[in-house]
Amino acid sequence: MGLIPEKFNKKNKILPVILSGGSGTRLWPLSRACFPKQYLNLSDENKSSLIQNTFLRLRGLKNLEKPIIICNEEHRFIVAEQMRQIKVNPKSIVLEPFGKNTAPAIALAALIAKKNNYDPFMLILSADHQIKDNNTFKEKIIEAITFANEGKLITFGTVPNGPETGYGYIEAYDEFKENVKSSPIKRFVEKPPESLAKEFIKDKRFTWNSGIFVFKASTYLNELKIFEPKIIENCKKSLKNSSTDLNFNRIKPKYFENCKNISIDNAVMEKTKKGIVIPLDVGWSDIGSWKSVWENSKKDENGNSLNCKTIIKKTNNCYIRGENRLVVGIGIKDLIVIDTKDAILIADKYSTQLVKDVVRELDKCSYNEGKFNKQMFRPWGNYTSVVEGNTWQVKRLEIKSGASLSLQMHHHRAEHWVVVDGIAKVEIEDDESILNKNESIYVPLGAKHRLSNPGKRDLILIEVQSGNYLGEDDIIRFEDIYGRGN
Repeated sequence: MGLIPEKFNKKNKILPVILSGGSGTRLWPLSRACFPKQYLNLSDENKSSLIQNTFLRLRGLKNLEKPIIICNEEHRFIVAEQMRQIKVNPKSIVLEPFGKNTAPAIALAALIAKKNNYDPFMLILSADHQIKDNNTFKEKIIEAITFANEGKLITFGTVPNGPETGYGYIEAYDEFKENVKSSPIKRFVEKPPESLAKEFIKDKRFTWNSGIFVFKASTYLNELKIFEPKIIENCKKSLKNSSTDLNFNRIKPKYFENCKNISIDNAVMEKTKKGIVIPLDVGWSDIGSWKSVWENSKKDENGNSLNCKTIIKKTNNCYIRGENRLVVGIGIKDLIVIDTKDAILIADKYSTQLVKDVVRELDKCSYNEGKFNKQMFRPWGNYTSVVEGNTWQVKRLEIKSGASLSLQMHHHRAEHWVVVDGIAKVEIEDDESILNKNESIYVPLGAKHRLSNPGKRDLILIEVQSGNYLGEDDIIRFEDIYGRGN
């Protein structure tokens, strides 16, 4: 793999900007609003999540900076923990109070990057993409930096291998033949019907829109100022009035809500004279449906991808994934079967784009299964709802070594804790106790309490809740080391 040319200033480093605001509804029921697909491991190659792989595949690039990650408030601790697991300390984790699409998100990152007369090459990446040929991808990034150094805005167009209707397309002015490495952009086309997609793949000017960009921070800000100046203005005000705790940069909602909800394609790339597209053939996928997960998975001789305890007979071209139970398939083909603790999806492989419509219906019916998993992640660890009734609930809590829940109280429920493994430190009002395996304690309704793990291994306990209301919003926090309010 080539190196960045020596003429480039050492200050012009490569700054990855990872956009991680998606909800991943098309991969329900595994992906949900509380824990969307970018935080899942969907790879056969390693145990890393999609967002972890987004950064890991860049390793080996010269002048690579720590990333800026943009996500929403709800996922901030998931992002921080997953970066910690791969030993990455982000330059900043920017918390959007609400999604405003990619143009404002990238503007925030560019403004942060431009502080102290710093003007890096920004590499804009989505957190939920899969790329199979990492070495060629890094070579293409370096190729793009050459153009970015000349003041260009570069997007990568993935060489299509079929008439995909779930992707956007980029039409270039030039046909991509062997000697054509880049072309000015003619237009963007959003998710065409199949008839049009079939025409596009016959034309060598069309590529899939990968959503990956390279440009200098100053170039993007200058072009955005021409076409959407109010975005710049509102993002500057949002950052000026933002607050920082730990690695989190909390954007001021008052100003950010005034930003137009618009993509970088519509705001800048369709209008600028500086935009070019570079063809990319690296096994790219945005993992946008269960069909694409199947396509990118290892399969047996009958085309089946099996990711759980499974027995199959006369089964072909299926993707079967489960969490706990045995799944048996007999005489089926072209099916997606996803078995989770609280929901099962059975779908024709070629109809999985409709999954997002099912999630909308779940939301309309106020079904928790649309947004929440049985297992929920917190900065201190995670909990799993085991079983519940109208006035009681049983949970399994896993608290990381050195971690602590907030000092809190509940108005509507009492709790009983039983230690299954590890050591628990329990504070109830003014009393402090140390509990070991097989020991338990009762937390009365209305009592101030805190649970901590002073041990060197994870603490696992069973929590039995009882009361007339068991919602997660029945928490009054008095102290919290993670900066959470009520």
